Amino acid sequence: NPRLALAPIPSDPASPQASGLGYVEDATKVDKAKFARYADGQKCGVCALYQGGEGSEWGGCGIFAGQAVAAAGWCSAFAPKA
Repeated sequence: NPRLALAPIPSDPASPQASGLGYVEDATKVDKAKFARYADGQKCGVCALYQGGEGSEWGGCGIFAGQAVAAAGWCSAFAPKA
């Protein structure tokens, strides 16, 4: 039997890992007082860790193994694509 690839489940922003990294599904809602390194335009979809396809709404992430993050989201592990 061939193995079926399951889509990653969305990361829960309230989980300890996500909340510790300040993950939000909408980058415009980043707590800028707590995460001062956030800059306008930063979002998961343009992060080097994002594994979703171009134009996808959700994709995998190197930080959230087995989970999906919103392309419009953000966390403090953000690293711009080279």
